[in-house]
Amino acid sequence: MSTEEPNADDDGEDIQYFVRIGRTDLDGTKSVERALTDMNGIGRRVARIIANKADVDRRDVLGALDEEKIDDIVDLVEGYADEVPEWLTNHQRDFFTGETTHETGNDLQMSRRQDINRMQMIDSYKGVRHQRGQKVRGQRTKSTGRTEGTIGVNIEAIKEEQAEEAEDE
Repeated sequence: MSTEEPNADDDGEDIQYFVRIGRTDLDGTKSVERALTDMNGIGRRVARIIANKADVDRRDVLGALDEEKIDDIVDLVEGYADEVPEWLTNHQRDFFTGETTHETGNDLQMSRRQDINRMQMIDSYKGVRHQRGQKVRGQRTKSTGRTEGTIGVNIEAIKEEQAEEAEDE
């Protein structure tokens, strides 16, 4: 029996610790599904669809995949809107071009900011709500979403007032 410790070369695992997709560095030590969800604009459902279309097990380690599989995943992330139905994308029917795209990374933040600015410029209902910092999608505002004060009865304040009254007497 030998007591040699196995080398990294003996295991056969060459892991890329960072995989670059677009302008985002993904953690190569995570599973494919988990690593893809670190990108803005890609959730668990989209990550699972991309893994299925690339013929990769979603539980495989992203950095341990060969270059061809990683290139397939990169191509699917960049061309995701062409591969899936329109309702599965995050930027449908652009205001200026009418195109349906799936935005990821900084492009998602930039397009969202532009859409909100456009709504504010034309004084739409949603734009006015954004300007005021209020809820936009019809949520309840009577009892939630308050930034100051206490909702309901403030028991501590009542106890303090009673204590002060008792001291004054």
